[in-house]
Amino acid sequence: MRKDAKRNTRLAHDGSHPEEQFGIVNPPVYRASTVDYGTVAEMQALRENPYDNFVYGRVGTPTSKAFEEAVANLEGAERCVAVGSGLAAISAAMLAFVGSGDHILVCDNAYSPTRNLCENFMKRYGVTTTYYDPMIGAGIAELFQDNTKVIYTESPGSHTFEIQDIPAITNAAHKAGVKVVMDNTWGAGYFFKPFDHGVDVSVQAATKYYVGHSDAMVGTISMSGENILPVLDNVRVLGYNIAPDDAYLALRGMRTLNVRLKRHEKNALKVAEWLSGRPEIDRVLHPALPSCPGHELWQRDFTGSNGLFSVIFKPTDQSAMHAFIDGLELFSLGGSWGGYESLVLPTNVTRTVTEWHENPQSIRFHIGLEDPDDLIADIEAGLKRLSSAG
Repeated sequence: MRKDAKRNTRLAHDGSHPEEQFGIVNPPVYRASTVDYGTVAEMQALRENPYDNFVYGRVGTPTSKAFEEAVANLEGAERCVAVGSGLAAISAAMLAFVGSGDHILVCDNAYSPTRNLCENFMKRYGVTTTYYDPMIGAGIAELFQDNTKVIYTESPGSHTFEIQDIPAITNAAHKAGVKVVMDNTWGAGYFFKPFDHGVDVSVQAATKYYVGHSDAMVGTISMSGENILPVLDNVRVLGYNIAPDDAYLALRGMRTLNVRLKRHEKNALKVAEWLSGRPEIDRVLHPALPSCPGHELWQRDFTGSNGLFSVIFKPTDQSAMHAFIDGLELFSLGGSWGGYESLVLPTNVTRTVTEWHENPQSIRFHIGLEDPDDLIADIEAGLKRLSSAG
């Protein structure tokens, strides 16, 4: 394919090599553990470069390699490795660059399992964590210690959706020899190009928009240059392989990523703007709206938005909030997001260095591919229940 092909064209073709698969357009599912090396000499040659050869099912198959190629090309990385979940991707990426006695910086609005990784796993092995205000920008340099090895960023943040100044953070980090790992799940490699903004390693819960149908668990780690081997070695040591069927579903989902994201974006903006005018709502935290912290950074660095945002309600009885949620007909109550369906989830905001002054009775929405007018009607009925029960 032409190297200057646009991203939507690449999404339709990357990872597909019909000439290697008897003319078959979609790479088949290779379910494998054992690989027959042939001769001892061939085995030794293959094992000299296990990341570019097929040596054992856990280290990759043609199915996972096809998916990894598509992700790396979309994010602008030299290499991607797929693992079994977003949390596996976060863990493998962070652990690739730290050891006992090291220090890391983590944004205060991070995904709660990331906090758990830092506080209940890495801490046991002598890695210390300092949380930072996600709006700190270049000021993060003031938090560096002699043993700081990694900054972990997530933009926008889980539940509260602050957009960070990633270029300012990466510039400060690189001057100090610190690696920057970014959770780019919301941007999906489509709306935000991490390597254009100085990020060293990009992780995603590909469970979300890459899979797109709520039926597979997948994580990805993208990197370039000197960051490739530390990550690949760590993934191999930890055994964080992806299941072949999940890799197949993720690659198939990527083929329609552009059209699905545009629909999610359009639907979510319509719902978010409608909610912004409701008397029951204090604020809508959608990066594309001025009411969201870091909105101007989103305008500068991102090329679009998706279906995920939060809504801060005015204080009311907990029973009223339950009545609102439980009566929704088109929104499932559950974790994850990025599938075709709409979701609702009460938020649970955890902060260490930045105070959360907003009403804790707030909700995260994922707006799916349904007609937005139907979703608005469902929410409107829920708001009536809330007012009646409050």
